[in-house]
Amino acid sequence: LIEHPAGGYKKIFETCEELNEPIPAVVVGVIPEWLSGSLLRLGPGLFEVGAEPFYHLFDGQALMHKFDLKNGHVTYYRKFVKTDAYVRAMTEKRVVITEFGTAAYPDPCKNIFSRFFTYFKGIEVTDNCLVNVYPVGEDFYACTETNYITKVDPDTLETLKRVDLCDYLSVNGVTAHPHIESDGTVYNIGNCFGKNMSLAYNIVKIPPTPKDKSDPIAKSKVLVQLPSSERFKPSYVHSFGMTENYFVFVETPVKINLLKFLTAWSIWGTNYMDCFESNETMGTWFHLATKDPAEYIEHKFRTSAFNLFHHINSYEDDGFIIVDLCTWKGHEFVYNYLYLANLRENWEEVKKAAMRAPQPEVRRYVLPMDVHKVSVGKNLISLPYTTATAVMRSDGTIWLEPEVLFSGPRQAFEFPQINYSKFSGKNYSYAYGLGLNHFIPDRICKLNVKTKDTWVWQEPDSYPSEPIFVQTPDSVEEDDGVLLSIVVNPGADQRPGYLLILNARDLTEIARAEVEVIIPVTFHGMYKAE
Repeated sequence: LIEHPAGGYKKIFETCEELNEPIPAVVVGVIPEWLSGSLLRLGPGLFEVGAEPFYHLFDGQALMHKFDLKNGHVTYYRKFVKTDAYVRAMTEKRVVITEFGTAAYPDPCKNIFSRFFTYFKGIEVTDNCLVNVYPVGEDFYACTETNYITKVDPDTLETLKRVDLCDYLSVNGVTAHPHIESDGTVYNIGNCFGKNMSLAYNIVKIPPTPKDKSDPIAKSKVLVQLPSSERFKPSYVHSFGMTENYFVFVETPVKINLLKFLTAWSIWGTNYMDCFESNETMGTWFHLATKDPAEYIEHKFRTSAFNLFHHINSYEDDGFIIVDLCTWKGHEFVYNYLYLANLRENWEEVKKAAMRAPQPEVRRYVLPMDVHKVSVGKNLISLPYTTATAVMRSDGTIWLEPEVLFSGPRQAFEFPQINYSKFSGKNYSYAYGLGLNHFIPDRICKLNVKTKDTWVWQEPDSYPSEPIFVQTPDSVEEDDGVLLSIVVNPGADQRPGYLLILNARDLTEIARAEVEVIIPVTFHGMYKAE
């Protein structure tokens, strides 16, 4: 395990400037000649507006990054996404739109009457799309977790237009982690606060580009509704699972208090973080729905409390659904530990905070599909390769216990990626992830989910991002390909930022492409082949 007493990680949480044009990178090693395309990633790039700071990791203004690979050459480019939140902040030189953990205060130039009037116009929801970018039909959208997604040009990084999903769908927002099928169909999940405060989670579907090349978003629809465990308190949902025939939704005890959300908001300078609370008694509920026809399945799967942000993969096998997850144990919200002030502390303080936080664990849950006429108290899982269990209880609920695939104290395997195009929703062997050391990203990991073998790439004082898998053309092996990650070594004498290319087989380095700028933290992204 590497320590970080020099605190170099603080540099990935600092404001940087966008670039006027792509800059050339210095390549060390040899880039595979078939690797021709762009790595697109999103994260925060502006951490304060004038004298007003953003407080949370998920508040900084969206910056889009691009590494272009062609004929063994590499360039790097970045631009702020020109969202309403960004443009208005630049114009007024203050935080105008409330972000996840930073409240925007009313315009000091307005009097109490016009402020009151503004309040009755309702909540201005942020469009700060700093989390991910994904394709919809022929287009590309940067996103956060609200109802706004932002169409961007993947070549020029220009901001094209903002889309309000509420114009097309009854959802209050959707996740930044859609599932995308090979034909281009997009599935996502979002909270829906209904007319009479009835509450549900809606799974939505955006079809592939129609023959007439019209916008597929206009044809999107809600496929199926999943019920909420609590009337006025939906759970926070960050991602979901999808197999060939099923959707998997994990309802965690991290709850959004709707009443707080809808009342306190714009008068009292409340932000999104203020509206979360933990349900200390419900544990965690698993929900299933079929895909076609889309119908909710009434089985009541229950297990102990955990936070969940990222599903790794899910698949069906012999009447069971296998669900692999990056969990954090307990009901306390992990985001409480992701305030920028915490992440910018000295290393000893960072470590102390992580000691108190929920502990990370990669887990496999197995859900039995056939739960009729079963005897209470008997394990329903008969798959030979897992120790996960499911037991019918006398109240008709099915209690799940996981198989642990990876666990290390304050060492998270997070931001998971797989060979998605070939193995999403299918029986698979390998997951790739970003290793978080007391919440600080300092290594790239590979996990064999069948044998639990692990591989690691790390270098001192180097801070990588989520590794994205790109398959070698015409390959047959699941792990035949490369991993792409943006790494920052702030203490380097020259070229502190680089694109790292690893062999996915064993995590050995193939090449790196270095640039003369520091690159702030990025969350998610995609590889767009030429």
